[in-house]
Amino acid sequence: MYDQRLNSFREDFSNLEVDAAIIFNFENQFYFTGLKAITYSRPIILGIDEEKTHFIIPSLEEQHAKAKTNVDNYYIYHETKMYSKNNENYLDYFSQLLQQFPAHARIGIEFSTLPVILRDMIVNKGFSLVNIDQYITKMRFVKDNQELNSIREAGKLVSLALKESLNHARQGITEIELDQFGNTVLFKEVAKKHPHSTLDYFVMSPSGIARTNMPHVFSNTRLLKKPDIIIHSRQVAINGYRAECERTFFIGEPTTEQKAVFSIAIKAQNEVLNQIKVGMKASEVNEVARVIISEAGLEEYMNHRTGHGIGIGLHEEPSLRFDNELSLKEGMVFCVEPGIYVPEVGGFRHSDTVILTNNGAELITEYPRNIEHLIF
Repeated sequence: MYDQRLNSFREDFSNLEVDAAIIFNFENQFYFTGLKAITYSRPIILGIDEEKTHFIIPSLEEQHAKAKTNVDNYYIYHETKMYSKNNENYLDYFSQLLQQFPAHARIGIEFSTLPVILRDMIVNKGFSLVNIDQYITKMRFVKDNQELNSIREAGKLVSLALKESLNHARQGITEIELDQFGNTVLFKEVAKKHPHSTLDYFVMSPSGIARTNMPHVFSNTRLLKKPDIIIHSRQVAINGYRAECERTFFIGEPTTEQKAVFSIAIKAQNEVLNQIKVGMKASEVNEVARVIISEAGLEEYMNHRTGHGIGIGLHEEPSLRFDNELSLKEGMVFCVEPGIYVPEVGGFRHSDTVILTNNGAELITEYPRNIEHLIF
């Protein structure tokens, strides 16, 4: 899989007008090599030329990288007195890597993520820079069968975790206590059914009118009460690939106004899930939700796009935005999540993950979406 991606990339070097590439984004490094490293403050740099791949990598990740990848050449930097011969750091090895490239080479880089210090080193060596951000982004648009199978499994896991947390929703527990019920069942399920696998997850449960109007806030120790509104949001990744599921729910009876806004939010999401298909433009998908919300007089309370791509990253392109004229293709994966955020009423957002096929949209997350199933 990784060799195929690298070969495909190299075959396009001439079209991209590059002789080599430097990959700094950790998601793209995983996409091309299979290494999902924890980098913290120690940079990892991937070099790709027409024949070989090169890793500049800290010594504490050396064995991990060699176990997971088929990279040809390693530049290992150390931070211990015994092994660091001349106090070489990653910048010294980056300079050595650049010497492997032809004189006056055109180097493809990710303009969005490559640090300025590395860019300047490339330029000072006499190389020219070519932005390959969009090229790699487009490579990742359409998932292959192996990626899709991992995403489907992630869909099962995220649905299971969401269900377990909502099964324990009640007055008197905190947001983070709500989260831990799903987390626990997730750990147990992966340990039982996915030996030697990696698990990555994200969860947040903002509660109350004010906090649900903030689409991205971490769970905290606020106690759930009656009445209350909560947006429980989850992503789960298995072996590097993820899916998302979110539900807005209530502790106790929602107000008449909350019921009305909820009904519009769910109508918008349902219509998008019914209509999204191969060949639609991303902007057309967004318009399905926007029109429904606008006709209800709530468009001013839409704070974000109708959805986004998902795969290796939490949020990936393509986005289901009003200004994206991209035609959707088979193998793309989206989270469908139109949201409405009304001051003094609350925030309302469901999210589900779909895989686009030539036979329609395959829904890979599941939990009831109607209000009668979401009052506890």
